[in-house]
Amino acid sequence: MSITIFSLIILLFSTVLHEVAHGSMALRLGDNTAKFSGRLTLNPLKHIDPFGTIILPALLVLMRSPFVIGWAKPVPVNPYNLRDQKWGMLKVSLAGPLSNLLVALIFGLLIRFVALPEITSTLFGLIVIYNFAWALFNLLPIPPFDGSHILFSFLSPRFNNLKIFLHKYGLYILLALLFLGVIDYIFQAAAFLYYLIAGY
Repeated sequence: MSITIFSLIILLFSTVLHEVAHGSMALRLGDNTAKFSGRLTLNPLKHIDPFGTIILPALLVLMRSPFVIGWAKPVPVNPYNLRDQKWGMLKVSLAGPLSNLLVALIFGLLIRFVALPEITSTLFGLIVIYNFAWALFNLLPIPPFDGSHILFSFLSPRFNNLKIFLHKYGLYILLALLFLGVIDYIFQAAAFLYYLIAGY
């Protein structure tokens, strides 16, 4: 149970860091919407999404899923305020997953090169796996995840119907993927990255 609680705490703060990274990049590029909305804070109460932060993780715990996933409320970004109109949203979208990859890399290298107590190594390992998993999960090309913004940055206007379709049915597609076990595959990939970085 303690591991489950710690996993939920890791998930919460990983998603918060992720959203703050989006807002910080947007601010750096000229959009202060997230700042004025009070979202450039690590206070988790400012980032709670009823379904992604509470309902979905709780359901997964109640279903005794070996893995728990979720998301925070997306930070508001006004793309028209960005100085880089061509690639600004791509940079903002990449900032979130990259922040989680950086956290995973730092803690993974600590596990690999520092003699840590077993319990510390275990907890750091959870931080590594969950941050890798969260980054990969967010790269799914389904709105509102970052992968969709990254995809849309490269699509020409002739694919507008695809964008509309994904925006309209994205949640249903996500639920179908969850039912088909996409979380298992994501955590398998995260575990592979963990062994690659941490060494065991």
